[in-house]
This record gives sequence, C-alpha cells and structure tokens, in this order.
Amino acid sequence: MSLAVTLMIEGQEDLTWKRWQRLAEAAESGGFAGLFRSDHLTGLFGDPKRASLEPWASLTWLATATRTIRFGPLVSPLTFHHPALLAKRAAAIDLLSGGRFDLGIGAGWHEGEHRMFGIPFPSVKERLDRLDCGARAIRMLWRGQPITLDQPYYPLVAAESHPRPTRGTLPLIIGGRGERRTLRIVAEHADEWNTTRVTFAEYQQKTRVLEAHCRAIGRESTEIRRSLMIPIVIGRSSDKVRRRLDRVRAVFPRVPGDEAGWREAGFLYGSPDEIRRDLERWRELGITRVMLQMLDLDDLEAIGLIASEIVLVMR
Repeated sequence: MSLAVTLMIEGQEDLTWKRWQRLAEAAESGGFAGLFRSDHLTGLFGDPKRASLEPWASLTWLATATRTIRFGPLVSPLTFHHPALLAKRAAAIDLLSGGRFDLGIGAGWHEGEHRMFGIPFPSVKERLDRLDCGARAIRMLWRGQPITLDQPYYPLVAAESHPRPTRGTLPLIIGGRGERRTLRIVAEHADEWNTTRVTFAEYQQKTRVLEAHCRAIGRESTEIRRSLMIPIVIGRSSDKVRRRLDRVRAVFPRVPGDEAGWREAGFLYGSPDEIRRDLERWRELGITRVMLQMLDLDDLEAIGLIASEIVLVMR
C-alpha cells in the first residue's frame, strides 16, 4: 500500500503571498502529493500581528498556480463557515483546478479566535451537532437536485447548488479524534478521516472505535480513507535537527522542547532514516496519506530533504 506524502502548513502563523507561492512551488517541484493549510483567523499561541493569509483566497490561487498537487483546508471550522457556502466554494475551486480539491471540515476548537472576532463559540455538544448537520448538508448539496433536509442546524428547503464538482462530488475530509461523537460523524459522512497528535497505540484504539461505529450504521470501514497530520523536524545530523526544532519553537512555543517529548507526542523527529521508519509503521497501521506539518514556513531546505529522501521512497 502506497503512502501519499503531502505538506501541511499553519496559514495563520505569518503566511504571506510570497511565502505561499514559494511553498506551492516547492510542493509541486518536489513531487509531493498535495499541499494543505489550516483555516484560522489569527495566530493561535503567538503574536496576533503575524500575517494570516485568508484561506479561501489562497486556495483559489492554488487552483490555477499548480497543475498536479491535491490541496484544500485542513480543516474549515463550521463555527465560522456556513456549510452551504463551503459546498459552493469547494465545487467552484474543484472545477477551476480540474478536480484536485479536497474539502476538510471540523467542529472548531480555538476559543480565542472566536472571542477576538465576536464569533459565537457554542458548547462542545452544539459544535458537534453542527458538524453532523453541516456534513450532511454539504453532501446533499453536491447531488445536483432539489434537497429538503429537516434538521436542527442548516436545514435545506428545495435547495440546489450548481455547478457541481468536477466528478459530481469531491472528497470530504472530517478531522478529529473524539471517540463518542466525532468518530461517529466520520463513520456517517466522511470519505477520509484525518487525525493528529496521536501515538501509534492511541491511533489503533481510535481505529477500533471507528470500525465499531461503522458496524453500528452498516457501513464498511474500508470505505473511509485514513490520513494523519503530523508535525515533523528532520535533518541529516542531530545538530541540524536541534537547530530546526529551536526555530519551530519560536513559532509554536508549546511544542515539546526535545526529542523525547516529540516522540512521546507521536510526532516525527530525526534523520531521514528515522522518519521513514516511523512513516512505514503508520502505513502498516492503515494510513494512506500523511500531511507533514511544516511549522517553519521558510525552511525550504527541509522540504527539499523530505522530497529527496522521503517522498519517492514512500510511494
């Protein structure tokens, strides 16, 4: 089983058009399978003055600036995106790109950005209810026929959305790891389940929970692709890895400060050989696509190293 290796960047941590253009070129010329980005309104744990390039404008640009990579948001929170608008935007960008767009959605989690911009931040239960209803509405709107949907959030009344995506529909990624509700929503609606910040053992447990949810609703769990978003620090020498980690912590000070902490968190750390070893294990556990989280947006050298030492080998 092949493993598609993609890049994932935190677009709210000083992403500018110049950086985005460089990253897109590096992803495509390096043979990566895709380029994904977060969807947030401001820096999460650092300086709110960092540039936060608007996600959907940047994704629209990517549709015509690239030719081969898949791309999309990982993930767009339904707390500040109405699902009907997401369905229309996704279809439009997918058509513009020739069918290379993947739509990732989530329940929303960062209370600070909601408070900063005056956006309601409901309870966990309501956010998950909205994710369930929103995912259902999005899938219905891609059917190309009038849809009436009676549900607590995002009801539809003879609603149609045209034009449809390139292939009539497009991959719906649902991100999260909550076992009781989130994985149930994944089982019901997702083409792909994306998770992050899990160890090998934790992932296996969550996979068993997802499979149980699928059995309960009569769906084959093999219909749902599995992907992993995972932070990475790589280098040919331990000194180079350490220097990269220091730069990453300047952006995200809450990430672990040493190798032991990174490995305990389930992150990728070390030489190309060590990274390949860990990715092989993830592949054996059923992961078919990995989003390597590059926290230093200017480290094109690391992206080049991944391209030459990881991407081709893992195909």
